Amino acid sequence: MNETTTTPPPEGQEADHDSTERMRGKIRETIRRLHGRFDRMLLAIAAFTLLSIFARRDFAPFPSLPETVREVLGHPPSVNMINSALVVYSFSAILLILARMMGGYGSYSGLVHVGYLASFYGFYHFSGTLNENFWAVFAAGTTILCLEAYHVWLYCVEEIKKEQETLEEMERKCGAEEKR
Repeated sequence: MNETTTTPPPEGQEADHDSTERMRGKIRETIRRLHGRFDRMLLAIAAFTLLSIFARRDFAPFPSLPETVREVLGHPPSVNMINSALVVYSFSAILLILARMMGGYGSYSGLVHVGYLASFYGFYHFSGTLNENFWAVFAAGTTILCLEAYHVWLYCVEEIKKEQETLEEMERKCGAEEKR
């Protein structure tokens, strides 16, 4: 999902008015998509917040699973195993986000993280220890999603700046050509 910076036609080539307008339209569309990307990351944070509100109340608004479904699912994993998986997941997610930040990649996994965090809430719920472990999942989720949001914001700001500079350069060139 990396956005590419749009470049104006090379100097010495006269671009007709229609192609210049198309290029400007593409640049504006790229800027709009970059704004939308950050908005989607904020939606992932909102989804996690809503999920956490329900988890804090031990999913009380929802009916519990019937005993037959619980039997099919089997015995929940031990709390130590869930804790270990949460730690491994948290460090892995943070390292992947930091690697994308260092590499300048614009990809992100906002809703995927919400899904993983929901599964941890679910595992703790089914093991009967959600109240004792809620804050661990909440802290891990907040850290991961805030770091991801910062990464997306930083990437989008840099790309928007590049696109705006390209647009300004095109405006200068068009203005200079019109004066001739």
